[in-house]
Amino acid sequence: MNRVLSVGDTSVRVAEARANLARLGQLTQYSGEVSAWKKQSYSEQDKYFDAELAEAIKAFQQSRGIIPSGRIDDMTLREMRLASYSLGTRVLQFQQGSELVGDDVSQLQSQLEELGFYHNRVDGHFGQYTHDALADYQLNSGLQADGVCGPVTLRALSLLGRRITGGSAHNIQERERVRNAGPKLSGKRVVIDPGLGGSRKGLTVTGRYGEITEEELIWDLAQRVEGRMIAAGMETILSRPRMHDPSIKERSEMANAFDADLVISLACDSYANEKANGVATFYFGSESGNSSLIGETLSGFIQREIVARTNLTNCRNHGRTWELLRFTQMPVVQVVLGYLTNPHDTEVLTDPTKRDDIAEAIVVAVKRLYLMDEDNLATGTYKFAELLEAEQS
Repeated sequence: MNRVLSVGDTSVRVAEARANLARLGQLTQYSGEVSAWKKQSYSEQDKYFDAELAEAIKAFQQSRGIIPSGRIDDMTLREMRLASYSLGTRVLQFQQGSELVGDDVSQLQSQLEELGFYHNRVDGHFGQYTHDALADYQLNSGLQADGVCGPVTLRALSLLGRRITGGSAHNIQERERVRNAGPKLSGKRVVIDPGLGGSRKGLTVTGRYGEITEEELIWDLAQRVEGRMIAAGMETILSRPRMHDPSIKERSEMANAFDADLVISLACDSYANEKANGVATFYFGSESGNSSLIGETLSGFIQREIVARTNLTNCRNHGRTWELLRFTQMPVVQVVLGYLTNPHDTEVLTDPTKRDDIAEAIVVAVKRLYLMDEDNLATGTYKFAELLEAEQS
């Protein structure tokens, strides 16, 4: 669906969204039939987008880490479909190349994590790790260890009753990997992900040195970050050749194959109103409590270091379930550098010295992540030259 739907539109997608929200208990006045979204039939009234539906959509978007626009776009509809699955509504199993995705998978992963069998990110994707964890649980519970979550396995899980739970095993492992890696940046592996490439050039803006495209700004900053990381002894790789435009999934798979420690993604934003401005960072996280602790920590460092070194507005760091954040197996931070539709942000981003400041902020933030308890410097005061000196000592 390429069209974005808003109040006043009529579409079967509107009816699907209304039924999904009713199924989730967020539309109490819904009088239509509620069944699986793929088999649903709708009336003409269900297909009309009214103001009440827009408010319910805003609340749902907020709960799923989506900008609450009150409109129906591809991401919102996808998240509604994922949320419509609860554990027990379908048989779950690993399907190579076509993984099952949904809230029911997240619920299964959370239960297996509480029982000590699942140690990876709770991301709602039934992949190899989930299959292996489920098969291990089945083996230890006297069930057929086929890695399929059907009625027998669901009944066994339900008989366990309430459990006392602690912190996320995945977050504990993430933190210990950072701690055990030590404070030196040398040898750390980072994927730098420019958000545009190939034929996609983004907006063209006018800076102090003439016209420049969004793609040129992002790639220039990526190279400044990469140069500093290499100087500090880090291993870096770009997620794409500049003349190609691989999908988010392909870039995530590349990062996973590289076995990176971190992924730093760079992007700019735009908005119809030129008053929208500021820098924001994003990490994997949702309102349901599943999040990347290290991703959140690093995004906070990057956010504060950039704001301290520039006069960009602080739009803070936020948890989201976007594909790029969800598909990677390591902590990933997406840095949205500012709005190219805002004159002030454009002035900052088209200034090469400011891009130097932003690059330094990102690398220093990564250093602060690995310093952990040894980090006692005020935000914005740690210089790259001092970082290099510490690395070489």
